[in-house]
Amino acid sequence: MDKGNTIIDLIDHCRGHHVYIQTHNFPDPDAIASGYGLQQLFKYFGIESTICYVGRIDHLSTRKMTESLGIDIRSKEEFISGMSPDDYIICVDSQKGAGNIEDLEGDEIAAIDHHPLKENGNMFFSDIRIVGSCATIIAGYFRELGVPVDVNIATALLYGLKTDTLNLTRGVTEEDIDVYGFLFAYADESIIQKLVKNSMEFDDLRAYGDAIKNMVLYDNVGFAKIEFSCPDALVAIVADFILSLIEVEVAVVYATRDDGWKFSVRSEIPSVDAGILTASALNGIGSGGGHSFMAGGMIRLEDVDKLGPEPEDRIQELFMTAIKSFN
Repeated sequence: MDKGNTIIDLIDHCRGHHVYIQTHNFPDPDAIASGYGLQQLFKYFGIESTICYVGRIDHLSTRKMTESLGIDIRSKEEFISGMSPDDYIICVDSQKGAGNIEDLEGDEIAAIDHHPLKENGNMFFSDIRIVGSCATIIAGYFRELGVPVDVNIATALLYGLKTDTLNLTRGVTEEDIDVYGFLFAYADESIIQKLVKNSMEFDDLRAYGDAIKNMVLYDNVGFAKIEFSCPDALVAIVADFILSLIEVEVAVVYATRDDGWKFSVRSEIPSVDAGILTASALNGIGSGGGHSFMAGGMIRLEDVDKLGPEPEDRIQELFMTAIKSFN
């Protein structure tokens, strides 16, 4: 199979096929915005597509986003019966092998992502760029092709860009800034403000409380455990909160859940790559990876026992040992 080099190549390749645009298992605003933007781009060229995920949408701000902008995103139970092996799958804001996206029976032809490159095998098309958000990449396609951007598309993509870059303070590149200006002219800022405000639930407060109660500080590394089943997005938000402490330059936050332990890691130290740190610390007992400044990881329930009788102490030991390897 010849490889596609441009977004037009991908569009031409998808003609005559139903396309499933798959996000990672617990889609955040950037993943949903990217899926929605790509869906609307395909619609302009007469290609039918379904935005889908395997997992759940489990944070208030994300649910409000889909409702406010009328984004139709389907859970596994809602789409799997209609999928065939001949249907095309495009991964957005993730890649197969990343540990946070499930294999489906369709034909995986493409990955569009802003995380470091994974093994993409014989995919027809791959656009992997280290920018602040996947929404930045999708918005770039609209500009490149001269496709009109309506208010909902622009608002979704701008919100995805803002949330993944923490309001343009994290992992931002010149490409993100350029796209921000492009989208701002078309987006509805009042909708974005509504999404930002009143976006916390009671469980969010519980998570902050657990993290504060259980926080341990070693030098400039803050560890915090959330002792209940906590959504991915909320673990990440608490990790950002811990990192905001003046004493903390690396934050390791983890939640105990029915399926195992979920980790969110942040680093403000240029020499300590959060993705490499998480992968190294969890090697052999779990999986992890991500950007140099933020990453995620998971220890499956069946592997938690590998941490031994004092699991919290073991987690701290593993990460502190991994951090020392950067020196």
